[in-house]
Amino acid sequence: MPEITENKNKFGTLESFIRSQHSTWKSLLSRASRNSSDADPPNDDTSNHLIPNLSAFANSVVARCSKILQIPTQELQHRFERELPESVKQPLSYARNFLEFCSYLALFQTSRGPDYLSNNEFRRLSYDMMLAWEAPDAESEPLTKEATSCSNQQAEDEDGWSLFYSSSTNTAVQVDEEKTVGPEAFARIAPACAAIADIITVHNLFEALTSSSCHRLHFLIYDKYLRSLDKVIKSAKNASGSTLFSNLQLVEGEIILDIDGTVPTQPVLQHIGISAWPGRLTLTNYALYFESLGVGLYDKASRYDLATDMKQVIKPELTGPLGARLFDRAVMYKSISVSEPVYLEFPEFKSNSRRDYWLDICIEILHAHKFIRKYNLKEMQQSEVLARAILGIFRYRAVREAFHIFSSQYKSLLVFNLAESLPGGDLISEALYSRLALLNASATQDDVLGSSYAGQNLKIFPVSLFTLSRHGFILQKEAVMSGEAIFAVGDVWVGETNPLEIAVKQSIWDKGRAEAAQATVDQVKVEGIDTNIAVMKELLFPVIKCAERLLLLASWEDPVKSTVFLLLTCYVIHRGWIRYILPSIFVFLAVFMLWCRHFNKGKPLEAFRVMPPPHRNAVELLLALQELVSQIEGIIQAGNIILLKIRALVFAMLPQASDRIALLLVFMAAVLAFLPIRYLTTLIFVEAFTRQMPLRKDSSDKLVRRAREWWIRIPAAPVQLIKTDAKKKKK
Repeated sequence: MPEITENKNKFGTLESFIRSQHSTWKSLLSRASRNSSDADPPNDDTSNHLIPNLSAFANSVVARCSKILQIPTQELQHRFERELPESVKQPLSYARNFLEFCSYLALFQTSRGPDYLSNNEFRRLSYDMMLAWEAPDAESEPLTKEATSCSNQQAEDEDGWSLFYSSSTNTAVQVDEEKTVGPEAFARIAPACAAIADIITVHNLFEALTSSSCHRLHFLIYDKYLRSLDKVIKSAKNASGSTLFSNLQLVEGEIILDIDGTVPTQPVLQHIGISAWPGRLTLTNYALYFESLGVGLYDKASRYDLATDMKQVIKPELTGPLGARLFDRAVMYKSISVSEPVYLEFPEFKSNSRRDYWLDICIEILHAHKFIRKYNLKEMQQSEVLARAILGIFRYRAVREAFHIFSSQYKSLLVFNLAESLPGGDLISEALYSRLALLNASATQDDVLGSSYAGQNLKIFPVSLFTLSRHGFILQKEAVMSGEAIFAVGDVWVGETNPLEIAVKQSIWDKGRAEAAQATVDQVKVEGIDTNIAVMKELLFPVIKCAERLLLLASWEDPVKSTVFLLLTCYVIHRGWIRYILPSIFVFLAVFMLWCRHFNKGKPLEAFRVMPPPHRNAVELLLALQELVSQIEGIIQAGNIILLKIRALVFAMLPQASDRIALLLVFMAAVLAFLPIRYLTTLIFVEAFTRQMPLRKDSSDKLVRRAREWWIRIPAAPVQLIKTDAKKKKK
């Protein structure tokens, strides 16, 4: 017992020490975070010119922008009031719009250098701009929203804080809890720097960055994202200038975007036919390159074009050894430039994330060039489109490498993939084209930053293109940044929402409805052929009952009802009312839908009840499947026999039968030419409906029997199966 008591005391002492050290460590980091988030104190020149309408934090951000621009705060305010219209200077929005004006100017000025993403002050300032955007007014309360991590909390102490974390990001999130940024602030500030975000995908980027922090962006996550983005851009720049890729023979303006297959544990295999070779895969803004691995060196690269219209098809595919379709880890490339499809396999043990990533970025380049061809863009516009796609791929790489996040169909971080997948994405493409039509590479100081107030003479600056040029990527020599081009009109406007942003928001709203509808579709999907057939029968129950009633009338089991139906139908056909049947059905359905909407308003739709078929074991299911396949095969064989017999009649294999068919066709042509359509329809209906009539049953059965016997005597045209000796190329 003393030993147990002593051990308990030791454990309690150790626990107290850990908790005290944790509290000290947490308080120190929190104090450091608060100190780093506090604005720099304004200098003597700007302290006397605080804007009364702005909060203290917003004033500090404006003062830092003034210092960067080397323009006094008062002068910035005068410019804002002189150059912008009254619509953005209303009292309720004055502070926020003025903050946007200063922020856009400062961001453009600070992002002119090549290494601004690695600058701690730039990252802190851009984040503080978002914080100030959420509380710009003097009456605004300080932003102290707490947003803890939504997941991965494995153990909690007495205060509710985790002692052990699954990742350093979650640790940073819990330490830096006091100030966070919402989606609107991020969407208004981040796209002002084209490298950080694109106006089309900014909302998806925010959701990706905040997926583990309750949809509030912490500075440490934002900082990690920008560091990763800086690393990705520098890596791509080094690859484009390296002599290791001299085999690719890149053309002018071609940039290496990503490389895979250089690590032995993560190879890339190229499958052509039954052969497979490891090698290095490279993606540029014009093509895919695969270099087979030889003896210590890479062989000549195979180029798979993505820019020219060659009917390219890129999609996920199954692959395996000797052409077997086993593993869902490959990308198939097919075009008129290759004799057979090429499969690029990305072997992985746990998932197919590498394949999905390469599929996304390859399709993004393909869609960008399709967009260029669709709107017949000029050289400057083409470069701007490719620059948007390239920056989107860099951002996708940064998020993937920093947070291991992979986007879905509607959550893509790639501009043109998202425009293709979103409902109403064509409106985004049209809005983007409208902006590209206003491109002007010679923007000057007279152009108002981020505004639409130049009216018909507005010229849009190719922001993405010049962003790449600042980082050392030259897509177009004429687009080198001019020293006189001080300010640029980007995708965000001060106090206004441009048409591209409106199209994006509308598509996002439509996306929500599409996702909700797709969720209901996923819920009602059932497995099994028998179950699906049972569901279909219940859904088509009214149609099936109508068909059964018509067959019952045509069988003449109740002569009175059949006679009345025959006379009414003949009268309708004779009077020409038959053309009103389909419109009447449409009107009835419309009235029924409006009636349901009026009387069932707000009530959920009752679930459709279906009685499932009896459960079958695996053997019974296999036998049923085999029987179904046999039935389908029999139907296809019967169809082929009918076609072959018709072929024999057309080519007069049986002259007597062909003569009769020819005479019958001439007679039918004369009837169609000279007999009015209403009489012809009446004759066809009466003949078909009265076959089971007691007065005609014997004669109609005899006529059908003679026709069947005549059809049996018709021979089928011969068929010869030719086996081709197709030799597949081996490499």
